[in-house]
Amino acid sequence: MSVYTVHAPSPAGADLRATDKFVFVRDGFHFWAMIFGPVWLLWNRLWLALIGWVIFVAAFNVGLSSLGVGRSSIVFADVIVALLMGFEASSLRRWTLSRGKWRQLDVVISDDEDTAERRFFERWSQKQRGIVNDQWAVDRGGPPPTRNVPGQQFSNPPPMPAGGIIGLFPEPGGSR
Repeated sequence: MSVYTVHAPSPAGADLRATDKFVFVRDGFHFWAMIFGPVWLLWNRLWLALIGWVIFVAAFNVGLSSLGVGRSSIVFADVIVALLMGFEASSLRRWTLSRGKWRQLDVVISDDEDTAERRFFERWSQKQRGIVNDQWAVDRGGPPPTRNVPGQQFSNPPPMPAGGIIGLFPEPGGSR
């Protein structure tokens, strides 16, 4: 299962006419970004990331060459940089969208992008109509439960072990 983040242009955020502009970004490793890093960046219109990648790789290779590192080690280091590009490609895409004043609407877990779109739009259309589905309801506004507030889930303190403290220091405040 993949995790997708859903992004919308900021002014059109929740407008039904702007749904064709929504972008679904899959989180995870991008094989083609690893193999063809600059081409992948161009294809996804990540101009600043492309400029940064070119400058970084050029400076990295020049720096390693000036240190007297062998050619095979430089190639190995370039493979590591390509792997990092594959792992961070989706983060670069989300960063570029956030710079363009896009806002993240939701996170969807799905097998593929089509199913992610279907799940998102089902949930989004229910939200637009005011239908609340308990299966998807997540309370993100309240603080986590604490141990000192009576009536909350964790209001009772945790029980102490039979022998006192467990660990390397058997007495509270003892010598260490």
